[in-house]
Amino acid sequence: MQDKQKICGIDEAGRGPVAGPLVMAGVVLEHPIENLADSKKLFHKKREYLFDKITESSKYHIVVIDSSQIDDIGISACLANGLKDIIENLRDFDYLFDGNCTFGVKNLRTMIKADETIDEVMAASILAKVTRDRIMEEYDRSYPLYGFKSHKGYGTKTHIEAILKFGRCDIHRYSYKIKNIDY
Repeated sequence: MQDKQKICGIDEAGRGPVAGPLVMAGVVLEHPIENLADSKKLFHKKREYLFDKITESSKYHIVVIDSSQIDDIGISACLANGLKDIIENLRDFDYLFDGNCTFGVKNLRTMIKADETIDEVMAASILAKVTRDRIMEEYDRSYPLYGFKSHKGYGTKTHIEAILKFGRCDIHRYSYKIKNIDY
């Protein structure tokens, strides 16, 4: 049995985009890592560097939930399933999820802005964001008309213009309403 005092930090990337997967990560640090921060506040190169450091010196589990599953069961159910998957794969820790909702998952604490203050959650934030960014860069090669490499599936002006011109593709979240397109 693991030391109950150890924290498994959990965070997600991709809750709001209109295309691409939701990615969730759980991290239990085995050694301190310097210069951790919320993934959104780090430059690409720094996130990539820290991704390698985190995966080398922690126990971690990454969950990727594709856009069709988000459309089928909804984002909240996907978040709940992702949390359960992480807890199942990283057993017997003190689970801390960034935010204020447990999505009905037991044995889980939440903390608003934990991704700015708790090392394990910052590490999870980095793993989730880098994993999702890499997936979106792959999708950019498969769907070059949409510019996924630059906007990562968020509803930017450029992305909305591409959807208006070419329609949605397989990785779009059809259940998400897009301003100026869905009325």
